Amino acid sequence: MGSSRRDFLKNTALASLGIVASKSLASPIAETFIPDPGEKFVLPPLPYAYDALEPFIDKETMQLHHDKHHQGYVDKLNALTKGTMNMAQSRAEQCRGVNETTSAVIRNNLGGHYNHSVFWSMMRPGKEAAPTGVLLTAIEAEFKTYDDFKKAFSERATKIFGSGWCWLILDENNKLKITTTANQDNPLMAFAAEKGRPVLALDVWEHAYYLKYQNRRVDYINNWWNVVNWDYATSLYNNTAR
Repeated sequence: MGSSRRDFLKNTALASLGIVASKSLASPIAETFIPDPGEKFVLPPLPYAYDALEPFIDKETMQLHHDKHHQGYVDKLNALTKGTMNMAQSRAEQCRGVNETTSAVIRNNLGGHYNHSVFWSMMRPGKEAAPTGVLLTAIEAEFKTYDDFKKAFSERATKIFGSGWCWLILDENNKLKITTTANQDNPLMAFAAEKGRPVLALDVWEHAYYLKYQNRRVDYINNWWNVVNWDYATSLYNNTAR
């Protein structure tokens, strides 16, 4: 089968799901976690033990969040797509194709799978660190100081109404911006109010913190800075994450 024929069949399958390739970003988005093999979506393993982020994020929350919530998005994707989604694409590329015509179940579960896969790698055990090198320079150029950036990001995360995510993105003009999305949407999606490549991601759904923090979202956000993996954020900024 010729390459043009294969491309036609892939695009037809994607169009039937509302997953149409977008050209909204000038450069390709790097894959941000190990690609799912074959024709199935899979739950990526945590890169650390369930209790590795304590005392800031507890073991029980990580087990529930990863093994139940994220697994649920994966299971629903596999049941919904039945092998018709273009699995040769990265999850980031698939997210870029989500637009206003995409079904809500695909939008929510694909977003949930991508967002959480980024989120697990966005954290690591250890005490609070800070960005260095090119990412720190870019943050200081846009926000004056790292502390100013932390304050602005935390305030945006705190003010999200209901469930959603707070992001630091590199936008289409190669500028860092803080933005938020509702539910499992993300800045890669075609209809995002502010589109760009994720550099930092914080889950502020209640299931990410309620067992430990109850309604104290501010405490969760403040403690989350202690486990940010700035090396991974830098790799996203450089578009070299795999």
